[in-house]
Parts: sequence; C-alpha cells; structure tokens
Amino acid sequence: MSKYAQPERRPAVVSGASSGIGAAAALTLARAGHPVALGARRVERCAELVEQIRSDGGEAVAHPLDVTDASSVEAFAKAVVADLGDVEVLVSNAGHVAPGIVHEVETERFAAEIDLNLLGAHRLVRAFVPAMVSRTRGDVVFVSSDVAVRARPFMSSYAAGKWGLEGMAHAMQMELEGSGVRVSIVRPGPTWSEMGTDWDDEEAAQVLNGWVKFGLARHPHFLKPAALADAIATIVAAPRGVHLNLIEVNPEAPLQEEK
Repeated sequence: MSKYAQPERRPAVVSGASSGIGAAAALTLARAGHPVALGARRVERCAELVEQIRSDGGEAVAHPLDVTDASSVEAFAKAVVADLGDVEVLVSNAGHVAPGIVHEVETERFAAEIDLNLLGAHRLVRAFVPAMVSRTRGDVVFVSSDVAVRARPFMSSYAAGKWGLEGMAHAMQMELEGSGVRVSIVRPGPTWSEMGTDWDDEEAAQVLNGWVKFGLARHPHFLKPAALADAIATIVAAPRGVHLNLIEVNPEAPLQEEK
C-alpha cells in the first residue's frame, strides 16, 4: 500500500460515547464501515450501542474510559489496540458543563472541569497520536464548542476549557504538518444532548436568560447530535491530500413567517 493511501480498515476511537454527540458519532462511523471503540465512564451505555452496531452488521467494542485518569486512558488504549488493531481515527468528545458564576465557583470545581474538557483530550492524544505519527497517517477530531469563540455567561470553566482545547488543536495542526496526521476541530453550536439535564430549573433558566441578554440565542432551534456526527464522518472520509481543519455547525433558524 502506498504511504499516501488510506487503508481499507480504519479503526476509530470515540470518547464520551455513552450519549449525545459521542454516541451519534460512534453509530455514524460504524455505518461508514469503521470498526469503532466506544469509551466512557458509563460503559454499560456504550455496551448497548455496541450491540446495536453489531446487529446492523458493524464491528464495535466498548471499554471503560475516564479521561481524567491517566491509568484509565492507558488501559483503554491497550484494550482497543488488542481488540481492533492500530487506531486510525481518534474522536475526542468527552466533556461536561456545569453552571456557575466565575467568582462564586470553587477553584477545585473549576480545575476539575478544565481537567476533563482540556487535559482529558491531551491524555488521549498522548495515548494514540505517537503511533499515528509513526505510521504517517491518522485523523484526530476534537469536538469543541462555539463557546471557544463566543463565550457564554455562567459557563466560564467550559468556555475556558474549549478555548484551550482549540488552542492546543491549532498548535498540533502546525506541529504535525507534513506528518500525515490530520488534526481537525468540529465546533458545535447549541445542541440537544444530556449536557445540562442535571441542572435544576432555576440554574437552566439563568443560563438561557443570559444567552438571550447578550445576543447569544437569536432563535430557539438546537442541533441534533446526528448533525455533528455527520460533520465528524465527513472530516474522516476526506481523501489524503485534503484537510478539513475546522467545521463549525450551527442550527438553522426557523423560517420567518410572512407578515
């Protein structure tokens, strides 16, 4: 096989695969023919998706993954390679957001959220990217957020983490130029997912009202996770010689009624 060609078999890893964008990405990549390894703390949810993928004729495995724990990431990586072989695609999606006002949030909580949303991605990079560089091929896709370019109130640690994530990704794009490893960013706008479902009603209202106040909620439509999964699959499917380095996906506004 030419070093410029993609192999027919391209195993993919998806973190945060138990729900939302991660689950949708795993299903979409499997339908596109990728063997898929699903990782999350709620591994039982991933196991259900694995059964769905296999029943549809795909290949998938699930293993526990806590991206805030280096030993968990290391064990996950070893298990995935043993199951599926060399990993060709890494989708770094694990993340969490909790509401709060910057000067009221405890530093320990702020740090824990940065650890998950930023350092967790770096742990995955350390686990999978060196082998990609050695093989002179691979795709790394970071799932970011539009808060990386348009910070939203009451989500300060999430905004800080995603700003940092995109900074790391852009640096990697330059560092890996010419290596055969493509680093890409998918930047979702407002998306329906389980994020925010653990907030109480008062907290959720405060956050949404803040979005409206600062012009960050121009209309009520939200994306479905499948839209982001399609963007991820498009990046990964690009032929060698093409690098889709950033895709921002936003929900289309509802049609305006005639006056």
